[in-house]
Amino acid sequence: MRVKVSIIGAGQVGATAALRIAEQDLADVALVDVVKGLARGKALDLRQSAPVEGHARRIEGSESYRICKGSDVVVVTAGVARKPGMSRDDLLQINAKIVAEVIENVVAVAPEAILLMVTNPLDVTTYLAYKLSGFPRSRVFGMAGVLDTARFRAFIAEALNTAPEDVQAMVLGGHGDTMVPLPRYSTVSGIPITQLLDRKVIRAIVQRTRQGGAEIVKYLKTGSAYYAPASAIAQMVASILKDQKRILPTSVLLTGQYGLRNVFLGVPAVLGARGVEKVIELQLSVAERKALKRSAEHVRSTVAQLKQLGWEV
Repeated sequence: MRVKVSIIGAGQVGATAALRIAEQDLADVALVDVVKGLARGKALDLRQSAPVEGHARRIEGSESYRICKGSDVVVVTAGVARKPGMSRDDLLQINAKIVAEVIENVVAVAPEAILLMVTNPLDVTTYLAYKLSGFPRSRVFGMAGVLDTARFRAFIAEALNTAPEDVQAMVLGGHGDTMVPLPRYSTVSGIPITQLLDRKVIRAIVQRTRQGGAEIVKYLKTGSAYYAPASAIAQMVASILKDQKRILPTSVLLTGQYGLRNVFLGVPAVLGARGVEKVIELQLSVAERKALKRSAEHVRSTVAQLKQLGWEV
């Protein structure tokens, strides 16, 4: 049996995720985009790289969702990217419409797929996808925590001039300015960073992590990050398709964990063949729990905006 991952949106994030997935030999890839010829052209380019890269993955592109039939995982990256001065929440109205159309089409052709949401504002579009798809919560979740944690790890490695792969970290909360990086749960080869860096440096790293996406948008001016988001997507897809059961920060629907209900928020979760198989509840300090609650309140307020725009969710 060949496994298939469909990626909706053949822009920078979607196309780079397709590249990662194919070159890591994870699955065949179907790229879909409403822009005529875009997905077909990028898929053709990716296929032509296969002889050099040494994989035999099928990569196809189309404007039609029919090529998503039989998908094991569907990754949704379609939407408008941020521009300088914009927050992720500013994208709400236009991206909600795009996500709604995407979900309707995906459900029709791939009703058994796992949905991995990437479109911003991430936690809110994941909530929308969950409501519109009718899929169980184990099969609808969002990519953000892996990306935010990767940024946190990269900045820690830079500060210590050490190998990034030796840094492990954790970021909870919504994908935005209210995210909650956890220095207490961050280590370098098992050594807590609180023993390696002073508090002022750690605070600066935490703040830079929260602004990690905006910093890139400021430099690019006409787009947003795509290399690191694509890597995060590929890591989550690998854990699902290979049933690795990795514990990765994932935007999931909370049902009482951390004292929160009916909100999508980034928390550690076990990802395997069935999707989200378990949510891991960390022991948080009073300050950390308050910060996570504030992040949840921000997500709820953005969902409320969605309802004010006429969405019945």
